[in-house]
Amino acid sequence: MAIIRPETYSKFKPIFLDAVNTRTKPGADRNEMMQAISDQLAEASYGEDDAGDIGPYIDLFLEEVSIGTIDPFPNGPYLAGLEPSPAPVFTPFQKDLFARKPAQTETQERALLDQLIAATQLYDSSEAIQELLAFTIRLREFAPFNAMLLHIQKPGLTHAATAQDWRDRFGRAPKRGARPLLVLRTMGPVDFVFDVLDTEGRELPVDAFSFPTFGNLSANRFGEFMRAVTKDKIDLVQLDAGDGSAGWIRLLALSGSGKGKNLYQLAYNRNHPPPTRFVTVAHELAHLFLGHLGADVGRRVPDRRDTPHELMVVEAEMVAYLVAMRNGLEPRSESYLSNYSGALGELNLYAVMRTANAVETVMGISAHKLWNEECH
Repeated sequence: MAIIRPETYSKFKPIFLDAVNTRTKPGADRNEMMQAISDQLAEASYGEDDAGDIGPYIDLFLEEVSIGTIDPFPNGPYLAGLEPSPAPVFTPFQKDLFARKPAQTETQERALLDQLIAATQLYDSSEAIQELLAFTIRLREFAPFNAMLLHIQKPGLTHAATAQDWRDRFGRAPKRGARPLLVLRTMGPVDFVFDVLDTEGRELPVDAFSFPTFGNLSANRFGEFMRAVTKDKIDLVQLDAGDGSAGWIRLLALSGSGKGKNLYQLAYNRNHPPPTRFVTVAHELAHLFLGHLGADVGRRVPDRRDTPHELMVVEAEMVAYLVAMRNGLEPRSESYLSNYSGALGELNLYAVMRTANAVETVMGISAHKLWNEECH
């Protein structure tokens, strides 16, 4: 995430306001406002080299417009009659998270999460970790890592969405003085989201946050997921093996440039039913993204081959368990995880959540993808 400096934002905000006010009309969407700001900056001699530095400030400005903190058209309502919300009040956690750079290394990113988790002592017991897993499974509308961030900020949360989603999808808006929660944005620094209890408007449908699951996974649907996996430089092998053999993954070739994605081979037992095959593939992919096979620069995977074997298995089982349960499948790993006797302090929860994100994305079942499908 980018560092947002108040003095720099104060300098750019009048430029952004003038651009939106003079180059768009009330009701303009985000893309139109973005284009207006870009044109204004170009005329003011800001070029492409400045885009990386200014981009986070534009994102913040547009987010404040979206939630009503800023009104570019003071002479008339901008957000279809919704009253502007007061400026968000951030907790120390949110301020620290919001001030981080997007280009942090794996070590730096984990250091931040470790610091926050250690300071609050949130996950120092098996029960606490089980609660985190259950929370992440329930919050299917968010990627696992973002679900973890929300659990740190508000563990009792049931549903959350951005102000725009509450307005456009459900006819609701944040209450005056509602405190936003922070999650990471897919292609930017952060997003503000609001707890359903901090919104008002139309009644929320019973199935508002229901996403399709595949508890009775068919062979055809499993095949769709595997086609998605092969697009990520992963060669699949179908084993004709007995019930005791599930699968494996191995490194086939390093990236030629040293900066691209490595080539892997993943095997699964074709004689198992589709749900079991799905969990096997998720488990093996987890080993890849957890760094158990070594570093992969193209996938931003660190080298964690020095992780003790038992811990490797537990981490991969956690990832497979999360991915399966979030999609309506019930793997056999729950009792295994409950009985894990290793040191909880050695568990890398950051790596587990980040890997669950990656596995869902590679298999084509990410929360972002499902949310968009549900919206359209």
